[in-house]
Amino acid sequence: MRKISDLADLTGRTALITGGTGHVGRAMAEALAEQGARIILLDLDENHAQEVASSISSAYGVEALGIGVDLENEEAVLSVPASLGAITDSLDVLVNNAAFCGTTSLKGWGVPFEDQSVGTWRRALEVNLTAVFALTQCCLPLLKKSNQASVINVSSIYGVLGPDLSLYEGTSMGNPGAYAASKGGLTQLTRWLSTVLAPDVRVNTISPGGIARGQSLDFQDRYIKKVPMQRMGTEEDMKGITLFLASDLSAYITGQNFMVDGGFSSW
Repeated sequence: MRKISDLADLTGRTALITGGTGHVGRAMAEALAEQGARIILLDLDENHAQEVASSISSAYGVEALGIGVDLENEEAVLSVPASLGAITDSLDVLVNNAAFCGTTSLKGWGVPFEDQSVGTWRRALEVNLTAVFALTQCCLPLLKKSNQASVINVSSIYGVLGPDLSLYEGTSMGNPGAYAASKGGLTQLTRWLSTVLAPDVRVNTISPGGIARGQSLDFQDRYIKKVPMQRMGTEEDMKGITLFLASDLSAYITGQNFMVDGGFSSW
């Protein structure tokens, strides 16, 4: 029987993380790199992706590569496997972390339902759901070459729960329907893929709660009152669950949605 340290060891494995230069994506990449995985960061800005990859390589002594891809561009998404050929002929971990979150300046996004636009809805579903389908599909031949392949989809508590809009009162923040629908769809896609791709590939979801990142104090105070752990999440809170699902620590787990929310969804 293997030791826990052996089950968590990712030496010799390759992990691709979309949205890999963002706060959460980088934390996830670092968690896997620390355990020896070769890292491929996929993000919109290729120069930034390469810079972050270089930093991870230096910090953890692993090979790392940054690739620029626009997940709203189907042709670009489908070109990813060819880009991976420079460093690997198989893929052990695919983390679909990138998300269309929009901004307060994006028309038809963080506004009341009556003002949310169909065009922005389509963009959100393209990145948050369609790109995950397309990328997983085109990477499947590489995943099947691994004996321990794991796909990790990053959803949200709002893929499971309806929003409490009182949290956002007096702020510029909102809770768009497109985000909720795309994340809910991603959770169901995980269940579907987990049965269709078994036993070759495991597929699971992580659904984070709110992560502290400079939101207004009013919002944070309201949010924390709804969390049994009495705080918002941090990027570090994503490291353990990512390693667990990427490694043999979870070798018999597939089709599950892990709520990493401090108990927000438990009330």
